[in-house]
Amino acid sequence: MKKEIRRQIISQRLALSPGEVILKSEKISNLIIGLPEWRHALTVMVYLAFRQEVDTASLISQALAAGKQAVVPVCLENPRRLLASRLLNTEEDLAPGAWGILEPKPESLRPVDPAEIDLVLVPGVAFDRSGNRLGYGAGYYDRFLRSLTHRAKAVALAYQLQVFEHIEADEHDFPVDFVVTEEGVIDCSIFRRNS
Repeated sequence: MKKEIRRQIISQRLALSPGEVILKSEKISNLIIGLPEWRHALTVMVYLAFRQEVDTASLISQALAAGKQAVVPVCLENPRRLLASRLLNTEEDLAPGAWGILEPKPESLRPVDPAEIDLVLVPGVAFDRSGNRLGYGAGYYDRFLRSLTHRAKAVALAYQLQVFEHIEADEHDFPVDFVVTEEGVIDCSIFRRNS
């Protein structure tokens, strides 16, 4: 079932035109910067968009312009985990890394203690209103979010087509606090309380 949802949603996402991605990403970014969690965050971890994911370039620029510390994930293989690295300059610091996703060049790695992160913007394939997330199957974000010793807020960025009524969660899956789409903000805690 999960494999089929991944195939279906990635196919639909890849079918979006560049104009649709730009328009929807702008709407989502505007909703993100309106969140109190964004306004109060000093350090924001932002994924770097890949394969028609919601574009985060403007969020990174806005974070840096507002004096926030922008942190991006680096996929490490042994053991499989995410490293948080401070980003200073998107043009100079980044190059394609694991899976072809942009990440800091080795000489631009600036590790950040995860305890400093106030807000994590999370990618994924599909989500439900309770915050259950279907990622790409490697568990990088589930492990990273679970490892945080404090409770940084996790906010998923998604197109409305990625939101399902119910996503089956496994024991190792870690839910997000909010899902933000071009149609609005879903506070997942409300749906978790009512389920």
